Amino acid sequence: MPFTEGQELPELTTTPDRYLTVRYAGASGDFNPIHIDEQFAQQVGLPGRILHGLWTMAQVARAQTEAAGGPQALRRLQVQFRGMGVPEQEITVRSTVRELRDGNALVDTRAEQGGKAIIRNAEAELSLD
Repeated sequence: MPFTEGQELPELTTTPDRYLTVRYAGASGDFNPIHIDEQFAQQVGLPGRILHGLWTMAQVARAQTEAAGGPQALRRLQVQFRGMGVPEQEITVRSTVRELRDGNALVDTRAEQGGKAIIRNAEAELSLD
């Protein structure tokens, strides 16, 4: 896909189901109870189980690779985790091409849930080849 500076890439929306955190804990090996035990999460002051930050980051990466034609296009991804995501609420990833440089597109991106940023100040570098 050819990119231009200022171009908004297609939004990615996804709604993690109620069991996602349990499946992701098994896949990642991160069994922190804030991700898999509703009562424990509430006891430590959270609204309930929260999503794994790396799963949310993966959705940011997915938005970039889908826009660029595949995973081979993603050269670099840097994010700042700024909020907690929860299951069963839609997440939207928005991205804008900031700059074209040396055969790559530098893309500013963020992930939001319920109108709040859960990942912001993220930057992806996509190959234009």
